[in-house]
Amino acid sequence: MTAGRAIAFWKMAGAGNDFILVDNRSGTLDSDLAHAARRLSDRKHSIGADGLILLESSQAADIRMRIFNPDGSEAEMCGNGVRCLAKFSVDNRITKNPLKIETIAGVIGAEVKNNGLVRAKMGDPTGLRLGFNLEVLGKRMDLNFINTGVPHAVLLTDSLEDIDVFTLGRAIRRHSSFAPEGTNANFISVRHDNSLHIRTYERGVEDETLSCGTGATAAALVAASLKGFESPVVVTPKSGESLKVYFSREGENYHEVYLEGPVEKTFEGRVTL
Repeated sequence: MTAGRAIAFWKMAGAGNDFILVDNRSGTLDSDLAHAARRLSDRKHSIGADGLILLESSQAADIRMRIFNPDGSEAEMCGNGVRCLAKFSVDNRITKNPLKIETIAGVIGAEVKNNGLVRAKMGDPTGLRLGFNLEVLGKRMDLNFINTGVPHAVLLTDSLEDIDVFTLGRAIRRHSSFAPEGTNANFISVRHDNSLHIRTYERGVEDETLSCGTGATAAALVAASLKGFESPVVVTPKSGESLKVYFSREGENYHEVYLEGPVEKTFEGRVTL
């Protein structure tokens, strides 16, 4: 990247998960992307976000998504991020609607709807494990696990308000059972109307976020396995902006998984690194 070059960006939020989006097809950002993500995601000294998303050209789909966490690590996928990128791409007439987006976790289909909602077809989840017991911070607890593009541990609780999400989430995220890559940690409170509330500690952000799309998907599928929830499951994250998770199920195998929820552009501008 040429020193001092102004970079055009959009700031977008998907159900409370906020991202910086840059059209990088011309290679405006072409080196030290980890540094760029750390710098731009800093909420005190720059734009601030839960991640930096680059739109790039693709040979396998309409566009390619690369997403970098605030700590500079590159993520395989992001449910809310891919939904934001879909709206960015369609609103800027970069692609048609619906569209396909290449990610490290596979090709994701997405559709921007007229009511401000964006739906993304997630990849088939893998690695479902239910009710395994781990010692975390000196206490034994039953956890669940599923990979919805990125790894997610899910813990059921009766009271989300009483959970120290940062401390317990960080301990689960770095637990030796999930080494070496670690996991995201989700805490959910299930309702009796096929819905649940969720709080998430995100790997790479290394803190609680207002929403996490792959986490909402993981929580919905775990609730389907443990509580018999049917499609669609309504998932309300800390932001209060609900997401819907649709799926088909054969035993403990899930497919045709969709994540749908609100996306908004909050502002746009230019920034110099």
